[in-house]
Amino acid sequence: MFGVVRPCRHVLCGSLFEDWMAHLCGLCLTLRAEHGQAARLVTNYDGLLVSVLVEAQSPELSPRRKAGPCALRGMRTAEVVTARAQGARLAAAASLLLAAGKTRDHVADGDGPYARGLVAAAAGRMADRWDAAGGRSGAAVGFDPAVLRDAVARQPALEAAPGLGLLDLTEPTETAVAAVFAHTAVLAGREANAEALAEAGRFFGRLAHLLDAVEDLAADEEAGAYNPLPATGTTLAEARRHADDALHGLRLALADLELERPRLVRALLDREAGRSVERAFAGSVNLAKGPRPPRPGWPIPCFTGSLVCATCGIFQPEWSEHHGDSCDDRCWCTRHADGCDGSCCDCCDCCDCDCCDCDCNCCDC
Repeated sequence: MFGVVRPCRHVLCGSLFEDWMAHLCGLCLTLRAEHGQAARLVTNYDGLLVSVLVEAQSPELSPRRKAGPCALRGMRTAEVVTARAQGARLAAAASLLLAAGKTRDHVADGDGPYARGLVAAAAGRMADRWDAAGGRSGAAVGFDPAVLRDAVARQPALEAAPGLGLLDLTEPTETAVAAVFAHTAVLAGREANAEALAEAGRFFGRLAHLLDAVEDLAADEEAGAYNPLPATGTTLAEARRHADDALHGLRLALADLELERPRLVRALLDREAGRSVERAFAGSVNLAKGPRPPRPGWPIPCFTGSLVCATCGIFQPEWSEHHGDSCDDRCWCTRHADGCDGSCCDCCDCCDCDCCDCDCNCCDC
């Protein structure tokens, strides 16, 4: 599943982070309300962008409600987008359809646990239920699920075809995301935004596909699995160039949108998408170190794990992805333990920052 945009509270102003969480929790609760508890498994960071885009164009279409305590929020209540919101329902439909396709792809490839017959059979039945549920939700908001189903179905055929370039392989993802983004303009009654949203969706889909390939490259090479970069002879430098071009195109498309509430859209699809590019390719430099030694069996990892904890991460065993990093990169005290990239609150210059556009008291972290 897509995970390009995954900000933490250290890099989003307080009010924007609350809005982002309202859409994330709203997507999760919409999936539960319409399709049961199991459907919440398909909740993903990028799916909520659909809900964000609808609200940015027509805020009245995304009413909020108070949700009860949740373990993932530290048992706190929160204001969330309701399950009646058109954007949340479209986001749920897209998430279900794409999750169904991804699961079937894993089953067909026999990836990891999917190689086991019972797991594959159960996953296949779950994918069928998700696909049917996504089709119902999509139809309820006027979205044709055939666009996503066709994109998912064409991907394996393209991967099996010889002589294709990298952008040929990203095309189904681009087409699928473009269709979903453009439909937010229809839901919001802002048809004039449809063309620019489709363009933004194409570039975001390309970016998502590229970054997924870069982040999975080492694991795919180790497992002998398919990855579009080596399959098309694309170097990391070329992939970075494609990612930068996609990011530039995405920003140009966003500039053409007429939005009533642009702050969160700009923060996520501009700043945070840029962060994701930097994060993915910063991690890819570890590939130059060569393959890591295999992880030994028990009990050695127990001893080394204790030493890692005792040194706040400064000691890293040879099989760790952080082995060989600088001291600052290894130390948990200097790289945030919650997974953010350490550039805490760079939006504090609120008067000069497009993402904030507020009264200079937005940064509460």
